Amino acid sequence: MSRLHRVVMFAVMAVALVSCSVKYSFNGASIDYSKTKTIEIADFPIRSSYVWAPMGSIFNNQLKDIFANHTRLIQVKRNGDLKIEGEITQYSQRNKAVTAEGTSAQAELSMTVNVRFTNNANHNEDFERQFTATSTFETTQSFTSVQEQLVTEMVEDITDQIFNATVANW
Repeated sequence: MSRLHRVVMFAVMAVALVSCSVKYSFNGASIDYSKTKTIEIADFPIRSSYVWAPMGSIFNNQLKDIFANHTRLIQVKRNGDLKIEGEITQYSQRNKAVTAEGTSAQAELSMTVNVRFTNNANHNEDFERQFTATSTFETTQSFTSVQEQLVTEMVEDITDQIFNATVANW
């Protein structure tokens, strides 16, 4: 290959590399930081008839942490480029499996959160949606001894769902 061909090939490859931009991240967020710099995350009140008091703070802290740890968005109190608000609407326990004797063998804990998302840079992405997670435990265990672990697992699941729905755009 002549020197001229190599120079031309190099120039074409250089232009191709400069003109193409690939946007990716290992955390799943696909945010255009030139347009979106801030996020407003409101505290979610508990509107469920059944309540475990620490659940609200566990949820609110985890939701804020996931955005702080996986994006470069600055969290603000108002007027964010993105806004997430809502409420914890359901927290309940039900029997899931019964023994041959008719007693409960497993119970399922469930949590639902209603989310309103506003993208002030692109209102086509706005939504209001419910996210639910469940966790099962053996009834041989005391509910009070496993409740914190179960709520933490459900909160992690729901906050992952919210993160994916709002900024992952897969």
